Amino acid sequence: MAAVPLVALLSDFGLRDGYSGVMKGVILGIAPRTPLVDLTHEIPPQDVRTAAWVLHTSWRSFPQESVFLCVVDPGVGSARHPIALQVEGRYFVGPDNGLFSYPLAEANSADIADTRAVILDNPRYFPATLPSATFHGRDIFAPAAGHLAAGVPLEELGRALAVDALERFALPQPEWRQNALLAHVVHIDHFGNILTDVKGPWAQAVFNAPAPTLAIAGRRITARARTFAEGPADALFVYKDSSGHLAIARRNGSAAAELDLALADMSEQTLTLSDIEPSRE
Repeated sequence: MAAVPLVALLSDFGLRDGYSGVMKGVILGIAPRTPLVDLTHEIPPQDVRTAAWVLHTSWRSFPQESVFLCVVDPGVGSARHPIALQVEGRYFVGPDNGLFSYPLAEANSADIADTRAVILDNPRYFPATLPSATFHGRDIFAPAAGHLAAGVPLEELGRALAVDALERFALPQPEWRQNALLAHVVHIDHFGNILTDVKGPWAQAVFNAPAPTLAIAGRRITARARTFAEGPADALFVYKDSSGHLAIARRNGSAAAELDLALADMSEQTLTLSDIEPSRE
């Protein structure tokens, strides 16, 4: 028997209300055998960039044909398009508001031919009544995810949309300036670990250097560790996160709390890495 595609749900709905459960009910009404995975429903309300980051660090861990139902939609009811797209054999369903910026950037860089997108507007696959002005997760996105899981081809769900026309935000990138690397905070996780946009050869350069220094929020960090258990008990330290990005942690504590950083101000926060060799990336 062929495997049934799973649907992974990501939203800012939380678990107090029934919104995420209603979307699951809609999916199961269309494709009853579909395995459902809660990626998270704890994205801060309307925080599209945090949702994009969580999706970025998660989607490749799921099998081919998986469907990602992503609803963080501060523009619900506006002119923004409801869309579905395919990248590297996985499907993504949600609002066209930059939520899929990371998969799209990775698809572009790899020149992946199967990247396709549609506007979800084929009435055959959506409720006959007009959708709610405030709950497209139930009325548009969940039905689309259910139909994809049931084997309906992507192009059946609506008009083709040029991938280049999809909304996306500029992804932060570290820059080499005056013998130092200027980098950015991209995420603060549940534990208060601070993730940066330093990855790949740049991240490795930090561990190869004899004595690098990281400056952030008026603090200098020199300690490095491979694991949390190896980190110093009384100081902030740098490590490589499971996503491959350089991050800052406090052993058995919160680096973000110690530095007084929050998700709300992370986009404005920069850090400087000095005493490392320029990457040849």
